[in-house]
Amino acid sequence: MSTKYIFVTGGVTSSLGKGIICASLGRLLVAQGLKVTIQKLDPYINVDPGTMNPYEHGEVYVTDDGAETDLDLGHYERFLDIKTSQSNNVTTGRIYYDVITKERQGAYLGKTVQVIPHITDEIQSHVLKLGQSGDYDLVIVEIGGTVGDIESLPYIEAVRQLRYNVGRQNTLNIHLTLVPYLAAAGELKTKPTQHSVKTLSESGLQPDILVCRSEYPLDETIRRKVAQFCNVDLEDVIESLDANSIYEVPLLMQKEGLDKRVIEKLKLETTEPKLDNWIGFVEAVCNPSGEINIALVGKYVEHHDSYKSIVEAFIHAGAVNDCKVNIKWIQSDELSKGNVANQLKDVSGILVAPGFGGRGISGKLAAVEYARTKGIPFFGICLGMQCAVIEYAQNVCGWTEANSTEFDENTEYPIIDIMHDQKDIEEMGGTMRLGTYDCKLRKGSRSLEAYGEELIEERHRHRYEVNNNLRYKLTENGMILAGMNPERDLVEIIEIPDHPWFVGVQFHPELKSTVNNPHQLFVDFVKTSLKQAKATDTYQSTNRAAPVVEE
Repeated sequence: MSTKYIFVTGGVTSSLGKGIICASLGRLLVAQGLKVTIQKLDPYINVDPGTMNPYEHGEVYVTDDGAETDLDLGHYERFLDIKTSQSNNVTTGRIYYDVITKERQGAYLGKTVQVIPHITDEIQSHVLKLGQSGDYDLVIVEIGGTVGDIESLPYIEAVRQLRYNVGRQNTLNIHLTLVPYLAAAGELKTKPTQHSVKTLSESGLQPDILVCRSEYPLDETIRRKVAQFCNVDLEDVIESLDANSIYEVPLLMQKEGLDKRVIEKLKLETTEPKLDNWIGFVEAVCNPSGEINIALVGKYVEHHDSYKSIVEAFIHAGAVNDCKVNIKWIQSDELSKGNVANQLKDVSGILVAPGFGGRGISGKLAAVEYARTKGIPFFGICLGMQCAVIEYAQNVCGWTEANSTEFDENTEYPIIDIMHDQKDIEEMGGTMRLGTYDCKLRKGSRSLEAYGEELIEERHRHRYEVNNNLRYKLTENGMILAGMNPERDLVEIIEIPDHPWFVGVQFHPELKSTVNNPHQLFVDFVKTSLKQAKATDTYQSTNRAAPVVEE
């Protein structure tokens, strides 16, 4: 069976959730025996989102091969339980960079380089690269932005050409639109959908299936109206209602028959859907026995998408432990030794989040010290782990001026220092320690107990590390270096043994947590925080009998 392509475009209203629809459809098709991957085409001119402010773009999602990508790739991996790569995220900046590089190399033989055909051909080549790998039955392509945007036009034209080049029988266009409810009129309005389809059609693309976002159900009259004026079959008008959890969306799409229509139109050979595990997970997410509060201390907490993978990892771990994790968002800029006890009094776990730069560091150090001295389960990720090391060096080891050279280049005790191979780097984009590296766990450590295996692989995104020349002071004073990179002898995990749960990691475990494989450290952290909550009366029961779980 030749590879098929599904192109997902968005209507004239942004933020409709194309990424979740793509991931949900992918989940349904994988459950029916198909090999599926998803590609995101982003219309911004950045080569990748690696240098973008979290407030601008949200989280930067790092893949195994070290690509800094759009956060939607996290949804793809979490839903489909697959590994993505650089090939799964393409930006306008990358397209133009590649075309200009080829032009400088003389690849176009003196031709005038233009948007058509050179830019559109380059877009097509990136899409076909995945399809022609032989690894997939189906490639779902999410086109970022909205129909009608100037910056999206080359992508729409490339899709139009590609459908012609590979054959319409091998392609499908799903268009996601909005059917808003006007309270004053007391009715749903289809005009935005009609205009969106009209705009798309003017670019040469006719949708095969419409997925209509709405707050209220679409009755048959509305569906017929949309079908008639948008030139699609009635059964190709798919209702997409707001869900309590994004993980319910695959089940809602299956109920609407989205996967069935895709399979029929592309003539795909499938097996009976296997969704029992997914249904069980959704049940656990939506109906937990109780709730606990965990503080997330970070610099970008006003924009929750900055920590998207951490949020989802907590959902996965909560489902395993039959509890809902309520995240208490703590702005590190506003935290201090004077108010930390009041700010964190009702939490049973503290996570100090990743980040860059010196803003808010004093607040993170205050949170670390509070967790360490009060016996509250603590999880530090990347910069959060470095803050744990700095706090320990200052308050336990007696190096009161210990710091990171990221914040103080002249510190007497640079317990955190820039990595040797990072010192001479001038360009910012794509130059950090990125991607998957090995970590060997220490026998008897909490981390080894959680993982259940001695050698692990985790994803990284950082320039600074624990200073190997000074780390002796940490171990002399009781800190355990629980995980080390065997190739370069770099500290990957630190622990405090005489604490209920105090773990800091240099890597990003949240990036590998999926529905089918919740990350072990998050599961163990939530498990310990749950015990803490029950011991300190911060556990909130939902009065539902919990299933029996053997220890």
